[in-house]
Amino acid sequence: MTTQEAADMLNVSRPTLIRLLDNGELPFHRTGNRRKIRFTDVLAYRDRLHADRLKVLDELSELDQKLGLGYE
Repeated sequence: MTTQEAADMLNVSRPTLIRLLDNGELPFHRTGNRRKIRFTDVLAYRDRLHADRLKVLDELSELDQKLGLGYE
């Protein structure tokens, strides 16, 4: 995939995606001077991000319940 296609799939800007690549959060390879990303790697990153978000939401919900701030 191109960086723009991957950025669109993750719903982030292309510069943000480039930062993820440069920080090693997503694997890629170069073809000439272009970065290429495997579709499966983008899907795995998206799924990992989604799972992390759900985990944090569960933790916040649990905290709300402990503090009596949530719905009963």
